[in-house]
Amino acid sequence: MNEPFTLLLAGLAGGLLGAIFFGGLWWTVRKGLTSKQPAFWFLGSMLLRTGIVLAGFYVVANQHMERLVVCLLGFVMARLVVTYVTRRAEDPHSSQEARHAP
Repeated sequence: MNEPFTLLLAGLAGGLLGAIFFGGLWWTVRKGLTSKQPAFWFLGSMLLRTGIVLAGFYVVANQHMERLVVCLLGFVMARLVVTYVTRRAEDPHSSQEARHAP
């Protein structure tokens, strides 16, 4: 496989890992706030999400630093996308200023 295509796949894999991690975090917070055992949700989710992401980084990098860097960039980009999507999903009519205390 040629290098640009490999780096593109690494970036897409990083985006997928980021979506799993941050989407899972969003889901965990929503479930954990209404649960009778929130510590179970938060701890279990953290261990599962972190394990998936670390294993994914290990597989994608395959001892190539440039693949790891591109994968991390995809991961960070997924954070931005998930943050944007989840804010819009919660309340599409409120402004950003209304959500923060002065």
